[in-house]
Amino acid sequence: QVQVVESGGGLVQPGESLRLSCSVSGTIYMVDAMAWYRQAPGKQRELVAMITEGLATNYADSVKGRFTISRDNVKKMIFLEMNSLEPEDTAVYYCNADLTQSRFGVRRVYWGQGTQVTVSS
Repeated sequence: QVQVVESGGGLVQPGESLRLSCSVSGTIYMVDAMAWYRQAPGKQRELVAMITEGLATNYADSVKGRFTISRDNVKKMIFLEMNSLEPEDTAVYYCNADLTQSRFGVRRVYWGQGTQVTVSS
């Protein structure tokens, strides 16, 4: 069994910051890439940022320079530091992890339940 749990969402005003956390636990052999996605009302889920086991990163153009993804491989956690938040960043933010549960197991992506981020004055 694998659990992916996000935390840190909330209501902030435009220009403020938030830090999201995501932890992965359970029977895990190796975690490869992990990522943050978001889904705003009426829109498709979109990639926000991803980070590999080797700490290579990739960001959506809309968040470059404002958001920073980081990772703690020992704790199996990732973080998303979000600065200069805008109303357009309002969404449910989801974490996912691409992992294997055993040495010869199949890689599979696991998703968390999401955390709400609301940016409003």
